[in-house]
Amino acid sequence: MDKVVLAYSGGLDTSIIVPWLKENYDLEVIAVCVNVGQEDEMEDVRKKAIESGASKIYIENVAEEFVKDYAFKGLKAGAVYEENYLLGTAFARPLIAKKLVEVAHKEGAKYICHGCTGKGNDQVRFEVGIASIDPAIKIIAPWREWDIKSREDAIDYAESKGIELSVTKEKIYSRDQNLWHISHEGGDIEFLENEHKDDLYMMVKSLEDAKDEAEYVEIGFESGTPISVNGEKLSAANLLIKLNEIAGEHGVGIVDIVENRLVGMKSRGIYETPGGTVLYAAIKELESICLDKETQAFKKNMGQKYGELVYNGLWFTPLKDGMDAFIDSVSAVVTGTIKLKLYKGNIKVAGRISPNALYDEGISSFGASDLYDHHDAEGFIKLFSLPSKIRAMKG
Repeated sequence: MDKVVLAYSGGLDTSIIVPWLKENYDLEVIAVCVNVGQEDEMEDVRKKAIESGASKIYIENVAEEFVKDYAFKGLKAGAVYEENYLLGTAFARPLIAKKLVEVAHKEGAKYICHGCTGKGNDQVRFEVGIASIDPAIKIIAPWREWDIKSREDAIDYAESKGIELSVTKEKIYSRDQNLWHISHEGGDIEFLENEHKDDLYMMVKSLEDAKDEAEYVEIGFESGTPISVNGEKLSAANLLIKLNEIAGEHGVGIVDIVENRLVGMKSRGIYETPGGTVLYAAIKELESICLDKETQAFKKNMGQKYGELVYNGLWFTPLKDGMDAFIDSVSAVVTGTIKLKLYKGNIKVAGRISPNALYDEGISSFGASDLYDHHDAEGFIKLFSLPSKIRAMKG
């Protein structure tokens, strides 16, 4: 019997895919749960997969790799999609795709199956990632094949198979969680006139419930990579866990956005990214004192393009690799400590320290300086304004 490797989370979609595959394909189902920091009890996930009909399940614990080699790479690049989305789901997909291919090779499986809908971005991210590593693997995408039309239908199917679910038709949000973020879609969120409900938060406290006292946090960077919180050096995953806890207590990291999906439609999502939001604020401040004007501006534009590549599932591409090389080069000087003040969803910069700071008090102050003579400004302004004078004369 041929084998199919199923990207398995234990959620609604992947739970019903196991029996569906066994009903519709003559394949042995091997589940793979890639643990990128979601708060699921892995033993329960393992048990559920086997009880649903999988022959075996792999639990791949890759939280450290995810944060260090994916999320922190995007952070260093300044990758943001459409100015607001910090790419929590998109950062994880290439790593999950890589692990699925590794298991497929180990098991000799010809197929990989995922539970992404036919309207979403993740189907593209998974399939492009898989094809970039092994183009011979065939894809099975049930949402593009079966008669199930909605999450309500999926719940009915699960109940008919005796599969226990954490979602209900009343609380029907589609969620994706990892150490970097958690996303919420569907349900009442789909109606733009509705304010999203604070009780859906899982990582961040509402502004009303956030701490009433401000808190300072110091983040240390080395060559554009976070290495410490409040002077304590931590691994990538533990650093993010700590910042998630601190920022979440202060209501930091919530965005409610309508984004342009890769597949052509607009969609609304509520994203919680507490630690990531703090890190983006910190690295922006550090770069402002360590990078020269032209490099800073060019890197900002590249960050936008990098974000688009990640969002579109193009992680394993020569362009992205080339961008990483440039970013590593210019970020070599982005070393130092940024102090931030957190309060009721707000982030205020409270200190910038770097041995590589290009800011010089002696030059930037209003006083005299050996490197800057006030009289030189007159000649500079005459030359700088020459095009404007000529245009005015000709007008």
